[in-house]
Amino acid sequence: MPSAAESEKPEEATATAPIIVDMGKQRAKRIRQLREGRGKLLDQVSSVLDELKANGTIDKAAQPVIIVVRERRRTPALWSVD
Repeated sequence: MPSAAESEKPEEATATAPIIVDMGKQRAKRIRQLREGRGKLLDQVSSVLDELKANGTIDKAAQPVIIVVRERRRTPALWSVD
């Protein structure tokens, strides 16, 4: 049987699950603009973060770390010559 000191271990206050925002498939141009700090995709990310802050899901001083974006494949032209 564990002693009283062993059973009262302090829980880690900083251990929280990461919040992952999936922005879906995007064009290469939008991803490039996001990396440069501009564009429509940056506006979408900012609005999602503002919404999470307003709901209290994340702290108002939180800095985004993980943004998941997949590059959409280009569709081949119908008139391509192989």
